[in-house]
Amino acid sequence: MTSEHRKPALFGGSEFEAFKGGEDPAQISRLAHDTASALLGRVRADPDPGVIDRLIEYTDLHGIDAIAELWSRASSHSLPGALWRIYLLRALIRQDPEQSSYLFQKGSELSITIDPVVAGATSPTGPKEITDLADQILRGIFDGDFAVALERAAAFCRIMSLGTAAEADDTESDSAERASEFTVRANRFAETASEFAICAKLWRTDSLD
Repeated sequence: MTSEHRKPALFGGSEFEAFKGGEDPAQISRLAHDTASALLGRVRADPDPGVIDRLIEYTDLHGIDAIAELWSRASSHSLPGALWRIYLLRALIRQDPEQSSYLFQKGSELSITIDPVVAGATSPTGPKEITDLADQILRGIFDGDFAVALERAAAFCRIMSLGTAAEADDTESDSAERASEFTVRANRFAETASEFAICAKLWRTDSLD
């Protein structure tokens, strides 16, 4: 990772839905896998709380683009792809914790599954609670059961998808364009939830590279 100090990059809905990066040659792909494996392996072998704190706060200091340079172009069903999505999810929440907590709370109230329990958010979920949850999920990949952390992230995204889709319905009569944006975002959350769930299953069978 670069040591250059950079301000955190701000990502809107469109970036979440379509961030892809540039070319994806084999060398960059191998670098993504090697760095993800080395970082995760080293930290999980000796989960020093101070080191984990710095990893969690890394994008706050250097920007999400520093992580994107390494992992954003990896397959969604890979270790670097999973790490990228965890970091991106946290960045999106911290960028707008008010809206994120509103949509999460809305989704939690609509959910008929155990997803709110799996995600582990405090209820009611306000801006502080949702940013704390994002940190807890990210921390879990370093000092907890990695598959559980991914399953929590998947549950979180399913709840966000529910809340965002409901918001799309509620805003349809006022602004079709805004409703369409929420619908696209809800679909992206649902897709990301599926990606996290697949990665969790692959991790449990030692197949997540």
